[in-house]
Amino acid sequence: MAIAVSTFGEFREQRVDQFRLTSDTGVVVDIIGFGVAVRDWRVPVKGGMRAVALGFEEFAPYPLHSPHFGSLAGRVANRIKDASFTLDGITYDLPANAGTLQLHGGEEGLGRQVWTGQVDNANNAVRFSHFSPDGAMGYPGNVNFSATYTLDGNRLRLELSATTDRPTPISLVQHQYFNLGTTDTVLDHTIQVESGAYTELGADLAPTGAILPSAGTAYDLRTPRTMRDAGGAPVDYDIGMVLDTGRRNADPIATVAAPGDELTLKLWSDRPGVQVYNSVWTDVPVPGIEGRRYGKYSGFCLEDQAFADALHNPHFPNIIYSPDRPYRHWCEFEIA
Repeated sequence: MAIAVSTFGEFREQRVDQFRLTSDTGVVVDIIGFGVAVRDWRVPVKGGMRAVALGFEEFAPYPLHSPHFGSLAGRVANRIKDASFTLDGITYDLPANAGTLQLHGGEEGLGRQVWTGQVDNANNAVRFSHFSPDGAMGYPGNVNFSATYTLDGNRLRLELSATTDRPTPISLVQHQYFNLGTTDTVLDHTIQVESGAYTELGADLAPTGAILPSAGTAYDLRTPRTMRDAGGAPVDYDIGMVLDTGRRNADPIATVAAPGDELTLKLWSDRPGVQVYNSVWTDVPVPGIEGRRYGKYSGFCLEDQAFADALHNPHFPNIIYSPDRPYRHWCEFEIA
C-alpha cells in the first residue's frame, strides 16, 4: 500500500506533513515532519485496532504542550550539566531549559524543528532530513541529519545518521511514549531490560559519573517486573540503564508486556544505554489520541542512547563526531 501524505499543520510558516505507513499485518503508523514525531501507532488486536503511542489528534498542541511525544531529541539528548561543555579548548555555553541543565538539545532542539520527508514506497519507508547550522542551540558545526523510518510487518525500524564539517557532540534519541494496554497508566505493564547497572544521578538529575550495580534496587530489571513496589505503590523511573556488553544485536535490549500479555513490545538497538522513563513528570493539560488525558505514569519510554552527560564524563562512551567520524545509530521496535 502506498504511503499516504497529507498536510497536518504549519509551524513558523513551514508546512508540517504527515506520512501514514501501513504494513501487510495491518499496523498503521503516522509520522509528522515536526521533530519526526511518531504521532499515532495502531496495532491489530482482538476486536479491532489499538492505539499504543501517546500523541495528539491535531498539530496545535505539539509546539505548546508536547513533552517530546514521539519525537527525535538532539543535537544531544538527555541532560548536559551546567548547560555547557568544553571541546578542543573552547567552552560552549548552551541555553538551559531544565534548571541549570540543557535537556534534549534545548528549547529549539531537533525535536522542535520541521524536517523534510521523502517517501520510499518500495521499502515502505520515509527518509527525513534536516540541516542544523553552526551555532544552533549553542553547538558548533554545520550538521546534516537524516532519519529513516521503515515499517515491515509489526516492526518499525529507525536509522539515524549525521555528517558534520567540524568536531561536535551528537547523541540522538527517539522519544516515543507507549501505553500498550487500555488503562490510564502503565504501572501494571511488566518490563525487562538487559542491564545490570545504571548511571547514578545527582540532585540536579545529571549523572555523577558513577556506574552502579542495579542488583537489589528498583532498577534491577533483568527479571520482568511491574512498575510497582512490593506493596503495590508506583515506582518512579527516569534512569539511564547501562546495557550489558557482549550482547548480540539480534537479541532485544528491552521487553515490555501489557497486563494480560495481549501486546508485547520489544526493542533492539546498537546504543550502549537506554533511559527508562514512566512519565514521572508528565502532566499534559489538553487531550491526546482518542481524547485521552496524559498525566503521571500515562506512558513509558525506552530511549536508546549514549549515556547522559557524556561531555563531562570522559569514561562514558564518546559522543564527539567529526568529518571523518560520521554519526550512525539504529533501533527497531516490534509490537505484537
